[in-house]
Amino acid sequence: METSGFKELHLSKEIQKAITDMGFEEPTPIQIQSIPHMLEGKDVIGQAQTGTGKTAAFGIATLEKIDPKSLAVQAVILCPTRELAIQVSEELKKLSRYKKGVEILPVYGGQPIDRQIRALKKGVQVIIGTPGRVMDHMERRTLRLDGVKIIVLDEADEMLDMGFREDIELIMKKTPKERQTILFSATMPRAILDLTKKYQTKPYMIKLEHKEMTVPKVEQFYYEVKSQAKPEVLSRLIDINDLKLSLVFCNTKRMVDELVDNLKSRGYMADGLHGDLQQRQRDIVMSKFRKKEIEVLVATDVAARGIDVGDIEAVFNYDIPADDEYYVHRIGRTARAGKAGRAFSFVTGREIYRIRQIQQFTKSRIIPQKVPSVSDMEEIKTGLILEKITGIIEAGHLGEYSNIVEKLTREDYTSLEVASALLKMMMGEGKKEEKPKFKK
Repeated sequence: METSGFKELHLSKEIQKAITDMGFEEPTPIQIQSIPHMLEGKDVIGQAQTGTGKTAAFGIATLEKIDPKSLAVQAVILCPTRELAIQVSEELKKLSRYKKGVEILPVYGGQPIDRQIRALKKGVQVIIGTPGRVMDHMERRTLRLDGVKIIVLDEADEMLDMGFREDIELIMKKTPKERQTILFSATMPRAILDLTKKYQTKPYMIKLEHKEMTVPKVEQFYYEVKSQAKPEVLSRLIDINDLKLSLVFCNTKRMVDELVDNLKSRGYMADGLHGDLQQRQRDIVMSKFRKKEIEVLVATDVAARGIDVGDIEAVFNYDIPADDEYYVHRIGRTARAGKAGRAFSFVTGREIYRIRQIQQFTKSRIIPQKVPSVSDMEEIKTGLILEKITGIIEAGHLGEYSNIVEKLTREDYTSLEVASALLKMMMGEGKKEEKPKFKK
């Protein structure tokens, strides 16, 4: 099924198919505003924060311009850090999945340069790197830029803050004058404006400001989890917290379907919402969720619009959202009408940087937590059950049940044995199927 929002951008079949595979349901504002101009060959200045979808914006436009028949370097994307260079490279490799013959290479310090040199000799069309390592290759003459059609400066203000201005200018001078120049920056200081005047021709300006958003009063936590362990950790947190109604967010339609199947196999009442479902199907799922016939609803951001269920006890960011504003919208689904709410986020590898960005944007604290072990689960569940029992005793009105216990004690069972049996029954009741263990 084609992703209709991206279809309106008139992208190639290969890119459209890759976007659909990645599960993106609609383009972000920066993608809508910038991609058409970049595809027309215009120079573009984009003022946008991290977490707005700008990597896919310049990535799509760049890949659409690559000639796979030529092995010359045709695009250079400069990033301030090795982490960002790797992240951008991974995104472009996913987007270029069906673009046969397109080779992408990240070049950065800290990796053996010989490996990069061997890859460059084979032929690479897109270079993604830090200015220092790109300069290193230029000095060694292992990288030639005379065939470059497009150059992208990502996080330009950060690169200037880190002292890369001279390197950036030397790299730009080695590329053809008729190239297309794309610049993305969170801020527009004088130094950035000087660069644009010097190296861009009638650039199209896009300014995408983050809205001031009110973050709901929700307890926010995050867990560092390996991808394959996420279903198990989700199950543990649902069980430990005795959640009756929770909402789980995934970034892609495929992940929604996979997780729903996994949860059902573990004995949970789960269902999913995403853009491939017909309106009638969505209505049925939402009706079941409101009636609490579904205890775990798994959804994408687009499909979750309009969900207004007052009793959602917790929101899970199974995948960290691409847009900071999506995070605020997600966690706002809990803690409705003055009720308490919790948000749990699963972080894998380098996504820890996204948690920091989200904290800066939301001006709130997301507290790190240790993944609960099996013994932790038993201890916490026991504590919760004892708390419930204490509350029932203090509330009174136990006459009818006291009569049943007395009847059992007259049959030579001690009150301790009766209480222990009832506790065992209570703790075992409704247990899910045994879950597979995973190594931390």
